[in-house]
Amino acid sequence: MPNVIIYTDGAARGNPGPGGYGVVLMSGKYRKELSGGFKLTTNNRMELLAVIIGLEALKQSGSEVTVYSDSKYVVDAVEKGWVFNWEKKSFKDKKNADLWRRFLKIYPKHKVKFVWVKGHANIPENERCDELAVAASMQKNLPEDTGYLQSLQ
Repeated sequence: MPNVIIYTDGAARGNPGPGGYGVVLMSGKYRKELSGGFKLTTNNRMELLAVIIGLEALKQSGSEVTVYSDSKYVVDAVEKGWVFNWEKKSFKDKKNADLWRRFLKIYPKHKVKFVWVKGHANIPENERCDELAVAASMQKNLPEDTGYLQSLQ
């Protein structure tokens, strides 16, 4: 199985506000960039969605994956096991339950390790993810983040 490196970042202009995510996937000589945005969302949602999009883009199950993220929220939730306790409690009183459930569907299909990196520290792929996320947040006619809107009700 291939070794895959995924860099991710999320951005929101205002929190909540227009937001976007950026992903850089690398495996051997292959490199792929992904991004997208929403009309109204939060930074944490975009950070988590970036990871999900990156993992969902992998074509083969069982890949050894290292995810680099500057989001303590995402990295700690997984590496410290918090998300698995949240799942046991049906995400009661937890934000972003829709995205965490989506994450937990894709996460077990690979051997995933998370590494926290300092944001805006001149790490080229992390900087590129930031550029992708910010650019995505500035697109015209962005779609609604229905998961975020449902959480407001």
